[in-house]
Amino acid sequence: MARAIRFDEYGDVEVLRVEDVPKPAPGRGQVLVEVRAAGINPGEAAVRKGLFHERYPATFPSGQGSDFAGVVASLGEDVEEIAVGDEVIGWVDTRSSHADFVVAEASNLTPRPDGVPWEVAGSLFVAGTTAYAAVGAVCPREGETVVVSGAAGGVGSLAVQLAKLSGATVIGLAGEANHAWLRELGVIPVAYGDGVLGRIGEAAPDGVHAFVDTFGSGYVELALHLGIHPGRIDTIIDFAAAAKYNVKTEGNAAAASADVLRELSLLVGKGLLEVPVARVYPLDEVRAAYRELEKRHTRGKIVLRP
Repeated sequence: MARAIRFDEYGDVEVLRVEDVPKPAPGRGQVLVEVRAAGINPGEAAVRKGLFHERYPATFPSGQGSDFAGVVASLGEDVEEIAVGDEVIGWVDTRSSHADFVVAEASNLTPRPDGVPWEVAGSLFVAGTTAYAAVGAVCPREGETVVVSGAAGGVGSLAVQLAKLSGATVIGLAGEANHAWLRELGVIPVAYGDGVLGRIGEAAPDGVHAFVDTFGSGYVELALHLGIHPGRIDTIIDFAAAAKYNVKTEGNAAAASADVLRELSLLVGKGLLEVPVARVYPLDEVRAAYRELEKRHTRGKIVLRP
């Protein structure tokens, strides 16, 4: 037997439970991984609450989780270039990584580089590929200025760094508590809230060329007020505004590949990309982990450790 997170109905964190389940077995082209760390993400909370029922309906009992890192425990048929005992980073589309063991497609795995901690590796896929796609969608270039909202969050904290790697000047919208950290990354911190438009103008007197919105709550409209072309605005959360103003919504799905995950993990291993981990919870404290996540004030990722 093994443990896995389950829920039987849409609702708040109280619907989550840790359940003993049969240890899964990999099928053809699949790998069984013993999970060492698994990130949690806002989209999973939204699915659990039923907010995405039309787009991503849950079937009950439902599992949870996409990100993970761990050790290969067994192989299905026709799996090559992966061996039992390999340390891997990966993802699943079956809502099942918040567990002791997870079955993943072999094509969804990449080796864990030396120097990448389990907590970082296990929380890299969703946030990392989302940031990768969102930054790529707005095409920041050397000599330009890009603004990132929610700049200290799980996705935003990576987006500001990836935008910096493009050579652009990056302004990060975040609370005062995260300003010193953003400066350490070479990002210009700007406080969100009343008067933010003016503060961005002061920080970027020559104008802003692109905007990545990871938070919602009116930032698409703010980007348009800054005079940014809709084609260089990307939101990963405000789909209503995106439809209204014809801005981009490229996120995780646009970069969901083992090649991108490998590229991101190598950047982490080389010290070129920092993945801040706010807190690590044991699997049986999954409710507390999501309570903290849903406050939307943590720096970086929250991670489960089976």
